Amino acid sequence: MRRTDEFVSYGTLPLSWVSLDIRAYTAAGDPDWSTLILFIRKEMPFLIKLNSHHPLNSNFHAAVQSRLDRFIAAQHDLLALTGDRLDLVWDQVRHFAGGGKRIRPAFCYWGYVAATEGNEEPSKAVLDVAASLDLLHMSALIHDDLVDDSDTRRGGPSAHRLAEAVHRNEHWQGDSEHFGKSAAVLLGDILFTWSVSMAEQASLSKDQLKRARPYLDVMRSEVLAGQFLDLFAETKPLSAEDVIADARMVMEYKTAKYTVARPVQIGAALGMANEDMLQSLGVFGNHIGQAFQMRDDVLGVFGDPEVTGKPAGDDIRAGKKTLMIGYALRDATPNQVIRLENLLGKQDLRDSEIEQARHILVSSGAVQNTEKAIAAEAAAGMRLLNRLHLSAEGTQALMGLVHASVERTA
Repeated sequence: MRRTDEFVSYGTLPLSWVSLDIRAYTAAGDPDWSTLILFIRKEMPFLIKLNSHHPLNSNFHAAVQSRLDRFIAAQHDLLALTGDRLDLVWDQVRHFAGGGKRIRPAFCYWGYVAATEGNEEPSKAVLDVAASLDLLHMSALIHDDLVDDSDTRRGGPSAHRLAEAVHRNEHWQGDSEHFGKSAAVLLGDILFTWSVSMAEQASLSKDQLKRARPYLDVMRSEVLAGQFLDLFAETKPLSAEDVIADARMVMEYKTAKYTVARPVQIGAALGMANEDMLQSLGVFGNHIGQAFQMRDDVLGVFGDPEVTGKPAGDDIRAGKKTLMIGYALRDATPNQVIRLENLLGKQDLRDSEIEQARHILVSSGAVQNTEKAIAAEAAAGMRLLNRLHLSAEGTQALMGLVHASVERTA
């Protein structure tokens, strides 16, 4: 029987061990097993080696989930005196915290590994900061669904629709739709606040916090500014060229900065990277973040609902003036432009109308031009990444994240 500390050095414990029942081992008469399993359950994310060849594998997801679960449980304890009155809140928080791509925590975590040249294993504090970025992301998604009046998220009801259904099913007083929207505003707000708290409460050194905090602070402002820019872009009458220019600005602030650029800078700042490296990683992140958003735009119209978790053509219904839409408004025939403008923002789109919009986007060359732009941004980011003096492990992981960002189907 190996000692527990020997397992730590191996760093390759199978994730399935975590779910094994302690009693099955104590019954076998080996008391060391119970100690081992308890230790695994407590320290699981740091026993399982995260793999730079597969930077978003199930082990990474489990590590982030473990830190989120721990933090959310602590918030639950702080509000224990509310009894069961906030059960709806806790149910929704656990629901939305239990899934997602984990792309933002991954860029943060592997940014740290890249900056430290592989000399330091990321601590619990680093993973806590990385995980906190997903609380910010959940907040943005909940508010985004509310602004867009989206009914679904990740294959199920969006937050405001979930709360609305609870109100209706429980026969509470007042208007169910208003309650759902109000609950979603507050849920997004509390997740935003918790994202700040989780990062600030991480056991970082003073130097680490001093280096990372400016990036954390500006990221929160940027994503909210991006939400405003997106709202204005959807409602203001714009020429095709203005749509293209505004779409690029929305991509930068609403997605690129808070999805890739700031997370990788935050991780690298925690790894005490110098200013030149931080600036270069920011440029890298903007390239990849824009490619990420353009892939999202394509999937928002052409994606499989079973994979994306969103209805087909949802971005057309929401009236999203994406870069791909801008290309179509610029390059389509006059009749196609008029038809596409009439379809944008139409809530009761029929399947045949979605197909009409898709045809215009394809025949005008908008899809092809978007794919070219995705490839160009990804290539620019990769070229820059290859020039930076980062750890081999971190560079490999970041390259893997680039592919995961632009070659995805959801």
